Amino acid sequence: MNKRIAQDQQRVITRLCIECALMLLQHGAESMLIEQLSTRLGRALGVDRVESSISANAIVLTTIVNDFCLTSTRKNNDRGINMHVVTQVQHIVIMTEHQLLDTDDVAKRLANIKSLRYPRWLMVVVVGLSCGCFSRLNGGGWDAFIVTLCASGLAMYVRQLLTARQINPLINFCITAFVATSASGLLMRVPVFSGSSLVAMPASVLLLVPGFPLINAVADMFKGHVNTGLARWTMASLLTLAICIGIVLSMAVWDFRGWS
Repeated sequence: MNKRIAQDQQRVITRLCIECALMLLQHGAESMLIEQLSTRLGRALGVDRVESSISANAIVLTTIVNDFCLTSTRKNNDRGINMHVVTQVQHIVIMTEHQLLDTDDVAKRLANIKSLRYPRWLMVVVVGLSCGCFSRLNGGGWDAFIVTLCASGLAMYVRQLLTARQINPLINFCITAFVATSASGLLMRVPVFSGSSLVAMPASVLLLVPGFPLINAVADMFKGHVNTGLARWTMASLLTLAICIGIVLSMAVWDFRGWS
């Protein structure tokens, strides 16, 4: 194989590696996993080394073959947390390591990965039930369970509508928190639910807690990706602030009592 063909092949491998890394970053994988999988894919396809720099907004990746370097950069556009995509990418890397896939196969499989989305009605029901169960576990009665179920289910539906219209996540979380708190508070003013435990109000906004971004932020910082971890921590903190603004605004508008 002459040098020109080798460089062409390296260019293809570089593109596949950075597409792999970008897909993982876009769907919520932690930085160490992104670095490891892109490196493993490159090594499995025949390059000597893979070096990458990961930030919240972009990825820079370099492959090295016989001291010849090729570098590529991609901008990151967040597509939401989706572990199905992350798992599919992991399967492709593992199959490539076992020499079951070549560059053409990897390119086709990466292009054919589709995000797994559950039906909206199912998400509304499951989220409502989970928040309702939390209210029961924390001392609420069945009346609090029903209040939480209805409020959180409505909030999840509103969140899905706003997400489908590509509303800024901070505005989305603020509006959704307002709807959840308003719905639970107003339901508790209905005579049949007037004796409900106040735990129903905080339980109805649990669907908005940015737990996954916070976990990834801590994991990134512990594993040496401090800049990416701080960026994720900042975004999670801003989402939490947006939730608080929505809750406080709702309590001010409707003159609700506190949560304690």
